[in-house]
Amino acid sequence: MNRELLMLVEAISREKNVERDVVLGAVELALAQATKKLYEGEVDIRVSIDRDSGHYETFRRWLVVPDDAGLQNPEAEELLMDAQERVSGVEVGNYIEEPIESLPIGRIGAMAAKQVILQKIRDAEREMLLNDFMSRGEKIFTGTVKRMDKGDLIVEAGRVEGRLRRNEMIPKENLRSGDRVRAMIMDVDLTLRGAPIILSRSAPAFMVELFRNEVPEIEQGLLEIKSCARDPGSRAKIAVVSHDRRVDPIGTCVGVRGTRVNAVTNELAGERVDIVLWSEDPAQFVIGALAPANVQSIVVDEEKHAMDVVVDEENLAIAIGRGGQNVRLASDLTGWKINIMDAAESAQKQASETDAARRLFMEKLDVDQEMADILIAEGFESLEEVAYVPLQEMLDIEGFDEDTVNELRVRAKDALLTLEIAREESVDDVSQELRDLQGLTPELIAKLAAGGIHTRDDLADLAIDELTDLTGQSEEEAKALIMKAREHWFAGQE
Repeated sequence: MNRELLMLVEAISREKNVERDVVLGAVELALAQATKKLYEGEVDIRVSIDRDSGHYETFRRWLVVPDDAGLQNPEAEELLMDAQERVSGVEVGNYIEEPIESLPIGRIGAMAAKQVILQKIRDAEREMLLNDFMSRGEKIFTGTVKRMDKGDLIVEAGRVEGRLRRNEMIPKENLRSGDRVRAMIMDVDLTLRGAPIILSRSAPAFMVELFRNEVPEIEQGLLEIKSCARDPGSRAKIAVVSHDRRVDPIGTCVGVRGTRVNAVTNELAGERVDIVLWSEDPAQFVIGALAPANVQSIVVDEEKHAMDVVVDEENLAIAIGRGGQNVRLASDLTGWKINIMDAAESAQKQASETDAARRLFMEKLDVDQEMADILIAEGFESLEEVAYVPLQEMLDIEGFDEDTVNELRVRAKDALLTLEIAREESVDDVSQELRDLQGLTPELIAKLAAGGIHTRDDLADLAIDELTDLTGQSEEEAKALIMKAREHWFAGQE
């Protein structure tokens, strides 16, 4: 029987072009599954077949778990202290085994064994095909729509299949069975039956790869796409930079009479593409990203990673875009939060900030309005700046002598210490329920406490813009945190 087993394995291995060890592994699994049926409970069985003789042994085994973990499955687990009594030197994560009577192959249900073996072979064939496909290093999957599967499209390329999920398709794009389609390879999930390659047509990376295929200069290293932001099927922005002064990055990506950019647009169901010149200067980059709007001025807030962009009335609607599309894409492209405003709004905001800084200096430094205005005019906006900027910078201010500067610095440091004590007392008032909320860091808790947010319900009651103003988070991060805080409101509801 052992010789017949090896002959069968050899025959299947040659017929299916699958390694001999894979087939033997399938036989071992079939024998183990058949043996498990002789026991009650979830026992763990291992079968080992000698690769030369075909002789096989069967073992029942137990996983060694920590003593304080307890037994989740007593039929297949053993506490460390008990396991060490049976096998000296055994450690957590090891298995202890004892030989049991092997089940004769003739008693195995032939169909069950055959199904297990064939399934293992199919899995092995599928993995080999997948590995062969992925070894080519292709980033774009080109195939034919084969069928629909619960709203997803199954796309076939040769004997390999990819899955294009509904939320990764371009909105309003109508793809049908038999259509040729291209998509970005985003991931490979071997747990998915039949179509393990996860595809996307809406990801920014897909547009980047399409441009890479259309613009040889990118592959040659003369050009580089720094970032991409998309509103799939509608509009997109890409930021490009040239590493060769002789190469115009925007004109090269557009192509002669727009041939290159049009090829990308046609592939993406007419999605319009703005090509932006990338700049190391964040303000200059944002100005380019907001095109075709003309920008009057920009105020950069490094701490909040935000910019106030001033445009005239004529450009206000253009800068914002339909439904806020232009400013949203520009923000995604540059990584900066962009606040669009006209000159009147900017002046009002600056006046408000100046007034707030004036009140802060007059109250905390105990100075008159004239002194506070001098500090503001010299660019001081916070107590930290007064307390810790280099001494010489303050001595360079007209009318400030060393005694005045030192006194201002001492007062600023004292005020900061008082504020820190008050902040710590405020943080102490934060409820444990809020402290334990997933996603909250000590820094965020301190910012919430400073804004009077001390309980989970306080956080849950906030609007997204209120939270972003308090913490400086992005809208997406603020929304996720608020929804997390609200989860207990809906606990138990269907």
